[in-house]
Amino acid sequence: MRPFALRLFAASALGAAALLGCRPMTTPRIPRATTQPGPAPHSFARPDAVRVVHFDWRADLSFAGRAVAGVVDLRLDRADPAAPLVLDTRGLRIEGVEAAGPGAHRHPAAFVLGPKDPVLGRSLTIALDDHDRTVRIQYRADRADGLLWLEPAQTAGKRAPFVFSQAQAILARTFLPCQDTPGVRTTFSAEITVDEDVRVVMAAEDDNDPARRPVDRTYRFHMDAPIPSYLVAFAAGDLAFAELGPRTGVWAEPATLDAARYELADTEAMVRAAEALVGPYRWGRYDLLVLPPAFPFGGMENPRLTFATPTILAGDRSLVSLVAHELAHAWSGNLVTNATWEHLWLNEGFTTYLERRIVEALYGPQRAEMEAHNGLSDLDDSFAHEAKDPALQRLVVDLAGRDPDDGMTNVPYEKGALLLRTLERAAGREAFDGFLRRWFDAHAMTSVTTETFVAFLRERGPEAIRAFDLDPWLYGPGIPAGAARPDPSVFAAIDEAAEAFMSGGRPAEQLPLAQASTQAWLRLLHDLEGRVDARALADLDRAFGLLARDNAEILAAFLELGIRAGYEPAVARAETFLVAVGRRKFLVPIYRALVESGRADTARAIYERARPGYHALSRAGVEAVLAAGAA
Repeated sequence: MRPFALRLFAASALGAAALLGCRPMTTPRIPRATTQPGPAPHSFARPDAVRVVHFDWRADLSFAGRAVAGVVDLRLDRADPAAPLVLDTRGLRIEGVEAAGPGAHRHPAAFVLGPKDPVLGRSLTIALDDHDRTVRIQYRADRADGLLWLEPAQTAGKRAPFVFSQAQAILARTFLPCQDTPGVRTTFSAEITVDEDVRVVMAAEDDNDPARRPVDRTYRFHMDAPIPSYLVAFAAGDLAFAELGPRTGVWAEPATLDAARYELADTEAMVRAAEALVGPYRWGRYDLLVLPPAFPFGGMENPRLTFATPTILAGDRSLVSLVAHELAHAWSGNLVTNATWEHLWLNEGFTTYLERRIVEALYGPQRAEMEAHNGLSDLDDSFAHEAKDPALQRLVVDLAGRDPDDGMTNVPYEKGALLLRTLERAAGREAFDGFLRRWFDAHAMTSVTTETFVAFLRERGPEAIRAFDLDPWLYGPGIPAGAARPDPSVFAAIDEAAEAFMSGGRPAEQLPLAQASTQAWLRLLHDLEGRVDARALADLDRAFGLLARDNAEILAAFLELGIRAGYEPAVARAETFLVAVGRRKFLVPIYRALVESGRADTARAIYERARPGYHALSRAGVEAVLAAGAA
């Protein structure tokens, strides 16, 4: 850790208060701990009174200690000169705070940490002098939930340790004191130093020499567009880069780079397709980082640098709709952001809709329709499991007092996309496309609520949908009547094959599946759910080698099906898969299948072995399944 330019005091609120009494101040104040969320239900911050508008961050990453030692300078906009600065923290050790006014020397600032909340963490309330406009905080983050530290053996190349961040929804506060709500957007600069000879990358503009690693192992970045805290992202490891196009490229471990370059070759074409739909890409470059398998999501839309799971590297580009999804977030999510997590559908529903429009432009309407159909099946599955509560089936969800991850089901994604698809059908595609462009242009670089969208639709939407009844979608459960559901005929041949197989009228070898797409396989396996026994699945596996597939989507779906049907080779293969892969989308259904098929002890034993390689978000999802099984 570099020393402060000035010595920091105030290691505790009491010590800071005593020190404050030793220097003249216009209005000396001792802060009271902030104990309740502010305007956003998942943040203690009071940005309506004091808002962070920019930060300069210096962080030392210690692989040896699995810790971050940080110094952050915050620039403030103070609407209420009497109010303190309130930040979010979780698990941070605050070592000192200073404040300063324009052109003035820094002075120690009194601060206090609020009581611990199991979800939100602790508020950090800092007293400000009348003229203070900047605050400097020195802190330490040990084993932050927003970071996952991996040993070399847990990476593809096995040569160096790896660390990556995943801040959505409210985990930025575990490695950076901030106003951790999507309603606050800031610009920033960053200097990140590592204690290993690895490369650091960040979702920001890269200020480093691409040809060599810095001698002092300090990497520098900046972001001039204001972004919310959940999009602050970095990673460090044995990484190499390959260009994909004039403004696109991919970072990956050297052992993975060739496969990633092949799989993601259409990325530049995706950017052009997205621009044709919703206007210019406003973030400069669009690069991707393929992470180790422990990454908990399929992808994360961090600006300028999408984080992606290696499970999309199927070898046939059949899973790159995930790239289309994360790219679409450059407009819906990054450019225009949900102001709080109750309005997540404004990010994810719009993005899922745009994803399928990009897929349609590049790969044809049939593939886009197949993916929409499978998405609807995923939505039905959510209604049966994590969104069984009708209150979680609404697009606008009341999450007060709940973890925002409770609302991250398939509902905001698929029900949101289905609403937009329904509006498109009612308005006509050309008119609806014009409305989408107006929406993004009018709200660029802002955070919005559903009420903002409804008002904009009523005022500036196509005439045919200005009076559209949105309430059943926004505030009602399930799928409303009149939804523009996908055309089921795209799977007619697959559904026919499934029926023939289940009736015993056609052996597996005769099914028309040798060249079947990933989307067709997912449909077939969905058709077979609960309707075939272990012997039938053994025939299917023998004919098509499903347990040996590299395609993680097909393999995961077959593992779940096989476990529930008692196909023992699937149980054995599930253990190796669950230990190797940390993607929550796959983990939760497979662990649930183990528990619900009477193998709860097996599930717990696998989890104990796999847990060190899971991010906190994945651990939480699996532990909820195991707890439900023990109840």
